Amino acid sequence: MESIPMWQFVSLSTIFSWIFFSSFFNFTQKFRSLIQPWVIRRVIKDTPFILKIQSFHHGFFDNLFSTMSCVVSVPFYTAFLPFLFWSGHGKLARQMTLLMAFCDYLGNCIKDVVSAPRPSSPPLRRVTATKDEKENALEYGLPSSHTLNTVCLSGYMLHYVLNYTQHTDSASLLAGFSVVCLFVGLIALGRIYLGMHSVVDVFAGLVIGLVILAFWLTVHEILDNFVVSGQNVTSFWVTLSFILLFAYPTPELPTPSFEFHTAFDGVALGIVAGVQQTYHQFHHEGVPRIFSPTLSFQVFMGRVLVGIPTILLVKFCSKALAKWILPVLSNTLSVPIKSSCYIPTLNESLEDKKSNGSKQSGYIQKFLFFSSQDSFDVDTGIRFFQYAGLAWSVVDLVPSLFSYLGL
Repeated sequence: MESIPMWQFVSLSTIFSWIFFSSFFNFTQKFRSLIQPWVIRRVIKDTPFILKIQSFHHGFFDNLFSTMSCVVSVPFYTAFLPFLFWSGHGKLARQMTLLMAFCDYLGNCIKDVVSAPRPSSPPLRRVTATKDEKENALEYGLPSSHTLNTVCLSGYMLHYVLNYTQHTDSASLLAGFSVVCLFVGLIALGRIYLGMHSVVDVFAGLVIGLVILAFWLTVHEILDNFVVSGQNVTSFWVTLSFILLFAYPTPELPTPSFEFHTAFDGVALGIVAGVQQTYHQFHHEGVPRIFSPTLSFQVFMGRVLVGIPTILLVKFCSKALAKWILPVLSNTLSVPIKSSCYIPTLNESLEDKKSNGSKQSGYIQKFLFFSSQDSFDVDTGIRFFQYAGLAWSVVDLVPSLFSYLGL
């Protein structure tokens, strides 16, 4: 049996202690009362400037900025990252995945802690061309997640490309930096033009993104070495993922931000667990890479045609399995649960228990200091389980199929 490294014990204990003390002393509400009024005043003050930008309204700009927003959205990265794994760039893919999960968690935490509204519409014109954008509009405003994610992911991509191609001359650095700055600038401008964010939201996203990127470039090699060859990796990440679900702050009003975090929390766990188990078979630095003699574009497309249906099937099966197992497990542990959308019958049974006065706190509830809560939303566990299964299949099951099929 592997011993638990001290740093793992300390880090998990620190997060757990933060959950307890922040709840006990009501840190979220106290910080919100300090920062939220100032942000709201800034959002209102930025309205005339946003209206001036929107005065250049044109269908071309609507389509351009809406398309660019889709290209840097969380669903796009979720679909794009499997291609990176299957193209042979495993290190870039796992770093981008973990960085995306980190950005999504931290950005959404700040959103829900501050709970500052987006610019008012009307008088502003808000363009939500896709279902994803309509869901984004239900979140709080500060910081701009699109700006934050674009700074981090495009910046890390530039770092990887320059190091991979060994182009470290000043001309290559200047060209790459200029492209990234232009891209980030267009995304930031687009969020204001579309009426999704105020200037203060975008500026906060830019600053927080730069801080996260600088931090990530400091620790990414250490983190990657831990994922591929560390001690106690999977059990540590399972515990970390579970604790982070409870460490998430409570917003002033419910938003979809926690759902987005839950999904990417599951994705990060699935990737880490899968890579840690199969690194030497499928994800080491010597694997064939796209456009090389050992991995042609035709073979890569064959991988895509096999991989995409497989991971979608795994996601469906993981969801069905979680919908069956989690309610049974919760009942066994005497933890009252509800379901906001996946299992509507659970709400009916919960109401029956309340009316009969049979509500009872289980040992797990008491252990986690949550006995005052009426019930827990099982949809969180289902969502987490299905995305963990999907991510695991990307790096473990699907590469095994490729090996079997000779792709």
